[in-house]
Amino acid sequence: MNTAAKLGAYVVGLVIVFGGALGAGRVVGPAATPAPAGDHSAMAPATGQTGQPAGHGDAEAAGDGSETEQAEGHGDEHGTPTTTATQQTKSDTPGGLQVSQDGYTLNPLTTAVTGQPMDFKFTVIGPNGKPVTDYQVEHDKKMHFIVVSRDLANFQHVHPDMTPDGTWSVKLTLPEAGAYRAFADFVPKGGEKLTLGADLHAAGDYQPEPLPHVSGTATVDDYTVNLAGNLVPGQSSRLTLTVSKGGEPVTDLQPYLGAYGHLVALRAGDLAYLHVHPEDSKKAGPEITFYAEVPSGGDYRLFLDFQHGGKVRTASFTVAATLSDGHVPSATHDHAH
Repeated sequence: MNTAAKLGAYVVGLVIVFGGALGAGRVVGPAATPAPAGDHSAMAPATGQTGQPAGHGDAEAAGDGSETEQAEGHGDEHGTPTTTATQQTKSDTPGGLQVSQDGYTLNPLTTAVTGQPMDFKFTVIGPNGKPVTDYQVEHDKKMHFIVVSRDLANFQHVHPDMTPDGTWSVKLTLPEAGAYRAFADFVPKGGEKLTLGADLHAAGDYQPEPLPHVSGTATVDDYTVNLAGNLVPGQSSRLTLTVSKGGEPVTDLQPYLGAYGHLVALRAGDLAYLHVHPEDSKKAGPEITFYAEVPSGGDYRLFLDFQHGGKVRTASFTVAATLSDGHVPSATHDHAH
């Protein structure tokens, strides 16, 4: 499929809702309050461990790396799920807060993570207790893998390769000591889109960074990205990001994974996960428009991936979700002003 066709495939004004209703796999109404902060899984879950409340998220990616296409048909990972300890009750829990969902479990095989480049390996255990080997392609890849520090200061979005036995491997470096959250976003063949999360830890003296202040401007390399729009809980929120370089608008953004931009959002505290896509546009910048809906007030960290000059860059923002009258809920936002 050519690039124009890929771009055309995105529905105009597509809205991805934070924390999807898992039965439909797409939409859910707003939650009244944020999910409790804190971890919901162990780093290296064993096959068959009791799972956490089910959730759903959508992810898209930016980052270097390619995926080796694998032959399909390695086992019946996606048949009728049996009753296992990892099988979950569907709920409106946001994506990425659980290690297991619907009988699928994220299973890290690498347990010692360092600050040096390393091959990080993991599998996804299916309802039959075996590694899943059959995945659907989503946005040019079968697996999107995000690693973010708990303080939201470090963000990576990469694409691992899979061997025929279902083992995924990706070059990974954790740049600072401390706690990280890894998100695996995928669609098992014949199943629903899933986002599973597990904790990683890099040894050393951990000094968490404070959440950056709310700002509508971000810089990366020689680029400036301006954000217009507000996140309003329970409403479709229009966000427009404008990319410039050296004070001049960038009008020749390059498609990456089928789009001119990709936006990931994480809720501060519990790292509940949201991903949105841009509205369809034939213009390669400078503006990229997204529509998103968040379930609660509070602070969110936004990460915009865009490609220009053959390189993918990430611009990051802190955004406070406001009430419909424009006020920031005081109970959840006390540091960004």
